[in-house]
Amino acid sequence: MLSAIRLISEAAELAARRHNGMARKGRGNEPYINHLAEVANLLATATDGADAELIAAGWLHDVIEDTETTREELAQTFSERVASLVVECTDDMTLPKAERRRRQVVDAPKKSPGAKLIKIADKVSNIGARIHSDPSAAERADLADYTGWAEQVVAGCRGGNSWLDTTFDDMVRKARASL
Repeated sequence: MLSAIRLISEAAELAARRHNGMARKGRGNEPYINHLAEVANLLATATDGADAELIAAGWLHDVIEDTETTREELAQTFSERVASLVVECTDDMTLPKAERRRRQVVDAPKKSPGAKLIKIADKVSNIGARIHSDPSAAERADLADYTGWAEQVVAGCRGGNSWLDTTFDDMVRKARASL
């Protein structure tokens, strides 16, 4: 069993290595690891650092979806809970985008409390990445579309952490104000 600090540190390292060279949509092609760091930091702040497995899962929430990493590897390296949280946050990339989005909305209320927090933190980060100081028409349309869909997903995830719920609401307000 890893200590809390080692668990988070090793999750961050694995996330960085597996996502090496990947760029993020929005924010000028910044390294993808910045998104994972932001999600983990939002979770750490929301829980005051009290849930190392949740924070580790925040670092790793896209690793199965984006890389060759398996659930078994995560369970063996970290814990069964970390692996389960990551799997709950993993979209089936064989499905069309519209179906993946629909499933996120439908499945959100059925997720574990931890997976719901990861989903909210992920949406906060993704909306923030889409806010531009001088957006093009396409960027405005993408932000409006993504924000509306994220609100539907988060509606099924609310209630587990008031700080995270408020942070999401604040980000939505900021997004709408930038349109």
